[in-house]
Amino acid sequence: MSIPESRQLSTLEKAFAINLDAGRYGTFAEIGAGQEVVRWFFQAGGAAGTISKSISAYDMQVSDAIYGQCQRYVSRQRLESMLQYEQSLTRERLSEKRGSESCFFTFADTVSARNYLGTNECHAWMGVRFQAVPNADDSVIIIHVRMLDDNNAAQQEALGIVGVNLVYAAYEKNQQPDEFLASLVDGLSKGRVEIDMVDCNGPAFADVDNRIMSLRLVQLGLTGAAMFSATGEVLQPSEALRKKPLLVQRGRFRPLTHVNLDILETARRKLEDICGSRADDILPIMEISMHNLMEDSQVCLEDFVSRADVVSTTGCTVMVSDFPEHHRLVAYLSRYTDQPIGLAMGLATLQNLFAEKFYEDLDGGLLEGFGRIFKEQIKLLIYPLKNRKTGKLESLDGLNLSAAHQHLLQYLVDRQCILPLEGIAHQHLDIHSPDVLRMIACGDNEWMSMVPPGVASIIKGRSLFGYSG
Repeated sequence: MSIPESRQLSTLEKAFAINLDAGRYGTFAEIGAGQEVVRWFFQAGGAAGTISKSISAYDMQVSDAIYGQCQRYVSRQRLESMLQYEQSLTRERLSEKRGSESCFFTFADTVSARNYLGTNECHAWMGVRFQAVPNADDSVIIIHVRMLDDNNAAQQEALGIVGVNLVYAAYEKNQQPDEFLASLVDGLSKGRVEIDMVDCNGPAFADVDNRIMSLRLVQLGLTGAAMFSATGEVLQPSEALRKKPLLVQRGRFRPLTHVNLDILETARRKLEDICGSRADDILPIMEISMHNLMEDSQVCLEDFVSRADVVSTTGCTVMVSDFPEHHRLVAYLSRYTDQPIGLAMGLATLQNLFAEKFYEDLDGGLLEGFGRIFKEQIKLLIYPLKNRKTGKLESLDGLNLSAAHQHLLQYLVDRQCILPLEGIAHQHLDIHSPDVLRMIACGDNEWMSMVPPGVASIIKGRSLFGYSG
């Protein structure tokens, strides 16, 4: 088969190309929704040159007996145990015979496709554990996929295509991160799947920053948001947010200042009162909109990494989203939790929230947008503002709105949907991030008193935000 390099390969052609490469040999282990990935390799022809074994431990007891027990069968934990077990078994059985000439691999997935009642979460964990060259240490790719088709058969079909794409990309595109990610949805129309997490490790990905890979998922429109722990670990949103009270502060964090921390701390106290017994479960999140990462219409990835590292000093989870509008952010977060969600913001941000332009995509305009924001247990937690001209402290009572919007504000305050923050650190009210950024760039060391010590250390140590020493 001769295929022009410029043409995108079909799913069957990708499977056939892998089958024809005698140096790639391994196992397919699939749980749930059928053997959809390996089916493509059998169908393509030449599978004897690629497949050492295909297995589906569908019964839970059988799965536990092979891979060990776990709390959730469609989980990263189960996927990783499958990958580790099957790859080790392949190496043990075949290394002596063909280890010097073969790159062993294991593909695995654990899947929850649409049930007959249509009541379950439709998603899958998928991964490949593989040798880039014979006798090399394993490299690993793990992704999480949400299936968006409305029937089981279509979801299985989509999953099979993503799996073939993943195996092919693992070998053919591991040195081209952008092409690698984009190729995962080759052969699928837009809106059939969402890939909301990718994690690549091992010698084939020595120079890969998984945070940037996840950011590219958002950039490519494959998911709406990416999340990272304070230690830089890539998180899968549904697992990180699942049934937890959430405290979210949106911002540019360029850089993070004492004011940002005070907003977070005062908002946390307020949300703890709301959550009661669930207060210890509150997950604090610093969220950056993708639109705030733009420089000259391009996403500055290095700037993102810098800000993520700075924000991580707070111990907070970092989220990067493609939700410039608050109502879209709320819809995303509410997908994963039924617990209280607090959005912490300054008074100026609340004022902007009443701008009609942010709701032009909604038939009902601002009222529809507010209806989407102020769902049950959604709270806006408002930090006051010090007027730079008058020096006076401004709060909810002094918000400059039209008469109609003032009535709406008062209604939301009366319903306790919008709450003022109390016990603030007044000494920080004169700190403004643009001023701090300007001081850093021009060598005015006064900026160091305006940010937490850990933030200052990172900025100086890495020469961030224009710092030159």
